[in-house]
Amino acid sequence: MPAALRDMPDEGLELVKSFEGIPDGDPRTVNIDPYLDPVGIWTIGWGHAIADSAGRWLRGPAAAAQARALYPGGITKAQAETLLRADLLDACRDVQALATVALDDGAFGALVSFCFNLGAGALQKSTLLKKLNAGDAAAAADQFLVWDKARVDGVLQPLPGLTRRRRAERALFLGQDWRAAAGLRAARGAVVLAPPRPDEGRSILRRVEREQEVAKRPPRKTAAKARAAVLPTSDPLGLQLPATPRRTRAGKRKQTTPA
Repeated sequence: MPAALRDMPDEGLELVKSFEGIPDGDPRTVNIDPYLDPVGIWTIGWGHAIADSAGRWLRGPAAAAQARALYPGGITKAQAETLLRADLLDACRDVQALATVALDDGAFGALVSFCFNLGAGALQKSTLLKKLNAGDAAAAADQFLVWDKARVDGVLQPLPGLTRRRRAERALFLGQDWRAAAGLRAARGAVVLAPPRPDEGRSILRRVEREQEVAKRPPRKTAAKARAAVLPTSDPLGLQLPATPRRTRAGKRKQTTPA
C-alpha cells in the first residue's frame, strides 16, 4: 500500500511564502487580486500562475479580464495559502518518491521548497539526492548551495535571490534558523525579503526558464505533453480553478543547471 501523501510542514511553507511573495493586483480592494507577474504571466497569491481551462497560463495585458473573471472579488490570505499548499502537492509527492531515507519536517520542507523552485528533475539528477540517500546528510545540505545560478543574457551566474533561498533551505534542512541564514527580517510578524531583487528567488521565473528551454528543443514524436503550470489538484474553495494538472515523469523536464 503506497504511503499517504505528506503535506508541506508549516516552517517549509513559511520559507516558500517568504521567497514567492504575495503582491496585490489591486490594493484599493480588501482582498488579494490577480496581478501581472514581471515575466508576463497572470498570478495570484503566493506565486499561483493562473491558467485557462486547458491548462495554459494566461499571459499579457490582453488576458486581464479573463484572469480577474476567474477570481471575482479576489481571494483572502487564507485562500491564498490554500492555493499555495495545493500547488506544493506535486513537489511533496516527488520528494516522497525520490528520497529513500527518513526525513524530519525540516529536511522534508527544505527539499519540497527546492523541488518546487527548480523542478523534480533537478533533484532527481542532483548530487544532493545521491548524498542524502547514501546517508550523508551533512554533505547533502551543502549541495543546496550549488543550485543558486541561472542564465542571464546566456551566461550562467549566481543570483542573489537564489543564493538566499538556497541558504534558507540548507538551514531548514539542518534544523537551523533559516530566516537568519537567508538574511530575512521580521516586520509586524511577517517575514520580509532583504534587498536586492527578491523576485530572483521566485519559482515562476524558474518555471518560465524551463518552458523557454523546452520550446527551443526540437520536437520528438514520443514526447509527453509538458505540464503548463503548477496548478492545484483540487478546488476546495470553489475558486473556479482549472482542471487537475498534467504531470510528466520527474526526470524529463529541463531544469536550471548548477555550475
